[in-house]
Amino acid sequence: MVAGMGDFVRERARGRLLAVVLALLGLQLASLVAPAYACGCGAMVPDSERNMYVNREMSVVRWDGREEQIVMSLTVAGDARTAAWIMPVPSRATVRLGDAAVFDRLDEETAPESRRREYFWPRSGDWPFEWGTSDGAGAEAPQAGAGVGVVGRERLGPFDVARLTATDSGALGDWLDENGFALPDRLDAALEPYVRQKWEYVAIRLAPEDSASNAPLSGTLDPLHLTFASDEPVYPMRLSRLATTPQSLALYVLAEHRMEPSSAIGGDRPEVTFAGRLDAPTGTLGDLTAGGTDFLTAIDQNFPQPSQISDDHTLRRSPTDDTYRKVIYMDEMWTVGGIPGWLFTFGLGIAVLAIKAVAVAIVLKRNAAKQPPLVPPPGAYPPGAYYQHGAPMPPGGYQPGAPGGFPPGTSVPPGPPAGAPAPPADHSPGAPTDQKPGPAA
Repeated sequence: MVAGMGDFVRERARGRLLAVVLALLGLQLASLVAPAYACGCGAMVPDSERNMYVNREMSVVRWDGREEQIVMSLTVAGDARTAAWIMPVPSRATVRLGDAAVFDRLDEETAPESRRREYFWPRSGDWPFEWGTSDGAGAEAPQAGAGVGVVGRERLGPFDVARLTATDSGALGDWLDENGFALPDRLDAALEPYVRQKWEYVAIRLAPEDSASNAPLSGTLDPLHLTFASDEPVYPMRLSRLATTPQSLALYVLAEHRMEPSSAIGGDRPEVTFAGRLDAPTGTLGDLTAGGTDFLTAIDQNFPQPSQISDDHTLRRSPTDDTYRKVIYMDEMWTVGGIPGWLFTFGLGIAVLAIKAVAVAIVLKRNAAKQPPLVPPPGAYPPGAYYQHGAPMPPGGYQPGAPGGFPPGTSVPPGPPAGAPAPPADHSPGAPTDQKPGPAA
């Protein structure tokens, strides 16, 4: 009975485990099949049942107080052949192909400064811790439905671009679907704030001219250059909340002064990587800086959870025009002649201590050799005795080799030494005498 119950429990546990595994597998497959919406500039959607990810978005925003220009470049990856996105703008915009070389020049201008920095203590990978050692031809503009106006539609390189107005977000979504701009169903609600503000829209469909090719879209796409009137510099970001993957945005802002975002709009804190005036640039970058808009502010920002994006980026003048360039430190261990500094320092310290110890020993030895022999204190021995080799000599004895003494091995005759004055007749040996020496005869 007990064995049967145990088998039942094990079979039930196996069934639950199998159900959990199948559920997780189903979620994983669904995520692979579902389209990926990822674009910091708006809402990007690939063709049906395809994936596309915007790895990096770079944009130049140039504002002179009246007019704004945006040069936008996207780096994408995935298996989709076509994709579409929409970008709201506060007023009527003109669109043309941008110059990709401007981003190369900006990379050079804003390159971080490299500095060498030394450290003392060994780190992982250093000895002894080395274990285990990364303008296009115009296309016929379709008739707009109620609530939607088509300002223009043109082919710009690989882009099919439509410039639109709308008084109803639902009608705008229907027009986009009917004209090949497949965008997410949630777009209607996301576009409603722009409709209320009477903004216009640039709808972009990326479709290579070589329709026979099945090569997926990947790498850095050709930039687009938008120009429109604006009382304040703004970069549309609100539609990016439709993205399902983290977003990364790089803005190069050209204006008369240093600029900064008004808020983080739901992303990480914006990081300024460069701020300073450009020195007589040429080419497209020179055109963008003409008229006094030569102060460049480079801003990086990450959006780990795009759904938290709450607004568009509004840029404002910074309190000061302080310049800044990012510094990258190259950490290297401090060495002396190829020897790690910490090891050299310890070795030098031990050598100094050893030398000091030897010097102290030599000084002590020399001082001991110069030390005078010990003399017993007065009264330690009877009168007439003296201390020799640690033992008292008998009274009347002489130190061997002392002046006036007898040679070693000879007997000492009784009586005083030759030439000594005779003691008084009543003097007993060892007794003190009051006799004072008289004048010499």
